Amino acid sequence: MTQSKQQIAGRFVAISMAMLVGGCAHQSMTDSAVATASLVDARGQDRGTATIIRKAGSLTMTLDATGIPAGKHGIHLHQVGKCEGPAFTSAGPHWNPAGRKHGLANNAGPHAGDFANIEATASGKVTTTFALDTMELTGGTGSLLDTDGAAILIHAKPDDNMTDPSGNSGDRIICGVISLVR
Repeated sequence: MTQSKQQIAGRFVAISMAMLVGGCAHQSMTDSAVATASLVDARGQDRGTATIIRKAGSLTMTLDATGIPAGKHGIHLHQVGKCEGPAFTSAGPHWNPAGRKHGLANNAGPHAGDFANIEATASGKVTTTFALDTMELTGGTGSLLDTDGAAILIHAKPDDNMTDPSGNSGDRIICGVISLVR
């Protein structure tokens, strides 16, 4: 039984489309990842969660925290995935793989781990989302989850977005180690 050129071409197109769709589905599955950080205060009390999601080539971080003093606070990613209280100095300096200066308003900055200030409500709650456009979770140069990991820290005072190395944002009051979930 011989097949016409049109039937063969039609099957070729169908197989090619199936491979393309399968490849796209595979790409979107491999391009997605989730990491979380359980946030704790200096006494080890649970203060919420930060969730980082990579989907379709972009990263976003959602922060859902409680028990934060009302008002503005600096928030940064730090270079080491350790949160040893009470001062959380174990998290090291801000995440800064490009070696820039601190601050969103600094001409020689910012650090990759610098963010706009967050503001806690009178009841101590913060829910916000950040775009992490210049970052990777894993793989590549300067990925957050390198050999020593990374941490997210909330500071006692607002970040002035200029002063190197930490924006005069005060003590580190809440910390969470970032861990890959999937």
